[in-house]
Amino acid sequence: MKKINFTIVIFLVYFFTLNIQGFAQDNTSKINEYMQVEINRFHFRGTILISQGDKVSFSKGYGMANEETGTPNDLHTKFRIGSITKQFTAMAIVMLQEKGKLNFQAPISTYLDEYPIAWQDITIHHLLTHTSGIADFTRDPDYKTAMRSTFTVNDLIARFKDKPLTFKPGYTFDYSNSNYILLGHIIEKVSGMPYEQYLQKYIFSPLKMENTGYDHNEKILLHRASGYTLKKDIVINAPFVDMSIPFSTGGLYSTVEDLLVWDKALYTDRLVSKKGLEAMFTPVKMDYGYGWTIDSLNHHKCIRHGGWMIGFNNSIMRFPDEKMTIIVLSNIDSISANTIARDLAAILFGEKYVDEKIAEGFKLNTHTQQTYIGQYEVFPDLIVTICKEDNKLIGKITGYPEIELKPLSEEEFYAKEVDARIFFIKDGEHKVIQMNIQIDDWKKEAKKIK
Repeated sequence: MKKINFTIVIFLVYFFTLNIQGFAQDNTSKINEYMQVEINRFHFRGTILISQGDKVSFSKGYGMANEETGTPNDLHTKFRIGSITKQFTAMAIVMLQEKGKLNFQAPISTYLDEYPIAWQDITIHHLLTHTSGIADFTRDPDYKTAMRSTFTVNDLIARFKDKPLTFKPGYTFDYSNSNYILLGHIIEKVSGMPYEQYLQKYIFSPLKMENTGYDHNEKILLHRASGYTLKKDIVINAPFVDMSIPFSTGGLYSTVEDLLVWDKALYTDRLVSKKGLEAMFTPVKMDYGYGWTIDSLNHHKCIRHGGWMIGFNNSIMRFPDEKMTIIVLSNIDSISANTIARDLAAILFGEKYVDEKIAEGFKLNTHTQQTYIGQYEVFPDLIVTICKEDNKLIGKITGYPEIELKPLSEEEFYAKEVDARIFFIKDGEHKVIQMNIQIDDWKKEAKKIK
């Protein structure tokens, strides 16, 4: 009897091992097929790493880190990670809170030498969660010119400190890079250390993230990727940006392997307590916590953030219940790393990704389609008109090309031209009251006004 049981156990282990290997090989094949489409259609170049449990299940470099030298992207390539920087800034703030150096709920005026009266009710919590109402300096009309110049932190703050708030602090969510510039300044004031030195001493060095740091234009950095963009479907060098500009909102570089080290540390108390991590990963408004978006992807809890930077587009997407992480770092800014990460997750979960859903052609009934027609206010000076043409929903904004909204379900739509997800929201009486727009980590509620 014991011999029979042992034989059965051996058989079952062998059977499931074969199935797991087959599953992994099948996913690898699907991922390679998907990525080839991204390369052919959007000129993707970069590095991808997928971790499941304690193992790396997929990692691969694509295209060139530097087109002129013919250097390929690989696991050691260093990319500017853009707004993924925000989660490190948020972690530094949480660390300082736990050291008793600051308080999330304290007014930021406590830590600033100078501040406008309009900021007197803004707290650190408001900055962390993009609920301060402070205008985003990267939306300034002259930003594309300014980004070529060198700025001190005080110079950066001066660009937005005298602008009126866009809403009362705490009222709503509006993703603003200005918030995280102020957080970096507060880190320096409270710690007495330059921002990059604080991160190096208290985050990167303890975690042995040896290939992560603050990027400086003049620094010779081994394995640094060059940034690219598209012009009429031709890959060209991305415009120059002085790296003093992004500062604590987007100034870091890293590799997929170092970001995996970071990911693993977030399951432990190596940097902050469990309570500190809970604060970071608790969504406030529009699913945003402290430097992270916390929502779900096809009913799987997802903690994620994108990182766009001129010449680069990145994403880190964590599924804590499954202990699965997808990291996409790319040195071309015209692709959507968040979309790639989301689609790869769908493949791994055995679900359909966006292009597959579109190919299926979800049929929206005429009555439902009619309820979405109207005007929606994104900003007071930006109105989106939804209309029906040739039995399709079309989005129109004065001065911009028309965009088709392709239905993924009755309430969810996809606008491929701008890589946006559109959700129509109804009240208790099934009347459409607003349209929620999501482009990477930027989310906006647009109320129906007509």
